Amino acid sequence: MIERMLEDMPRTAAVAPTGGAFAPVSTGPEPVTPGRFALVSVVIPARNEAQNLPILVEEIAAALEGRAFEVVVIDDGSTDGTREAILALQAAGRPVRHIRHDRSCGQSRAVRTGALVAHGDVVVTIDGDGQNDPRFIPGLVALLEEGPPGTALAAGQRTGRTDTRLKQFSSAFANGLRARILKDATRDTGCGLKAVPTAVFRRLPYFEGWHRYLPALVMREGLGIAHLDVVDRERRFGTSNYGIFDRMLVGILDLFGVWWLLRRGQRRPEIREL
Repeated sequence: MIERMLEDMPRTAAVAPTGGAFAPVSTGPEPVTPGRFALVSVVIPARNEAQNLPILVEEIAAALEGRAFEVVVIDDGSTDGTREAILALQAAGRPVRHIRHDRSCGQSRAVRTGALVAHGDVVVTIDGDGQNDPRFIPGLVALLEEGPPGTALAAGQRTGRTDTRLKQFSSAFANGLRARILKDATRDTGCGLKAVPTAVFRRLPYFEGWHRYLPALVMREGLGIAHLDVVDRERRFGTSNYGIFDRMLVGILDLFGVWWLLRRGQRRPEIREL
């Protein structure tokens, strides 16, 4: 339903200015240019994170003090007190929206839902377990606002990992293999902290696991990426909703799927209306 609504939205095309020079035609979302975003949408994919969400939302509010923002919690089929936690935040005056999946569909689908329903012109993603520190959100947004034209992804890269050695090893192996095959110039794509203009986010090809390949998918559109080192924290409450070996096996299949997408999207003509 959301996808159908987006397909019906009007698309803009640049008009050729007088004097004979023609501006590029936009066949989708408007071009990415530096400037201040009017509203920041912070998307939190969360499954059974009722204890972590209140702390995380308050940290987001402190980090974005002085800016217009909304927090969009994508409740991925939670069975705990997530609804009650969000109601308490709303009663306290926090700009929190509760978007619920009727069943758990995974982090990628939750991120996708958040990008589709966001009201802001930029989407910032952050994990719901509290391991991502919201104080880095302004820095990510600034990389887009102050960076060169065409910068469409600001990605956090974790330092001081707090995960188990096995999880760190599997992450390092996956990141190394991905970087060698996709050449996406990114050390760590598993960090949940990312900022992407909403219009760009919505036009990226979707598949399960896509949130780990955003740098490559953004580069496929002919757009640039920027990075920010961020500090990894320990989870306060609960346990991880994602395994290691099952994710690794699926990730290898996804990797070659993205490689195929990159190979099939190399020709990008300059489009002009005459």
